[in-house]
Amino acid sequence: MTAVTVAVVAKECLPGRVKTRLIPALGPEGAARVAAASLADTLATVRALPAARRILFFDGDVVPDAAEGFHVLPQPGGDLDARLGTLFDAVQGPLLLVGMDTPQVRPADVAPVFENPERDAWFGPAEDGGFWSLYMHDPDGSLIRGVPMSRADTGAVQRARLVDAGLDVDDLVPLLDVDEIADADRVAALAPGSAFAAALTAERTTSGGVR
Repeated sequence: MTAVTVAVVAKECLPGRVKTRLIPALGPEGAARVAAASLADTLATVRALPAARRILFFDGDVVPDAAEGFHVLPQPGGDLDARLGTLFDAVQGPLLLVGMDTPQVRPADVAPVFENPERDAWFGPAEDGGFWSLYMHDPDGSLIRGVPMSRADTGAVQRARLVDAGLDVDDLVPLLDVDEIADADRVAALAPGSAFAAALTAERTTSGGVR
């Protein structure tokens, strides 16, 4: 079986720095607590995967307790495409990237990667047009650098970049990223037993309900 490294890309969950589009509904501190729960759920799922190595590709100073046992790799400066490119150049061997904004992700969602790790690439599309996961059997940062991030066509451009490079690409299930408060509500409903859902419910209560 091919040994797969799984990396979670994340930033420190500081008020005003994460999930800023949730601030109108939850406040900066509440949005940060919900983001921290999202990251904790994601790390728990990655911990359950049959990975050879687990990495937290981290932008911040205080590593969350939930990342115990993960190798922490600091993110460099630059735009997101450049930072992800650095990660995909730094890791030797098959690499699966997972974001921190899909706390509903479960091992079954990435099971195809571990069932067929010899495939050149696996692509996890996000409902907003981005991507929540990316796998390369032979990681190559040049296939990510230059992809415009945080746009409605980000996923399409990234997938096309892989295909144009001659890679055999298959898709994982599409998932919803948590960006707006409506997204958060939908994701909490999809994962009612998650830390994310509990944190969102708590913040809804303390912030006086839906705003």
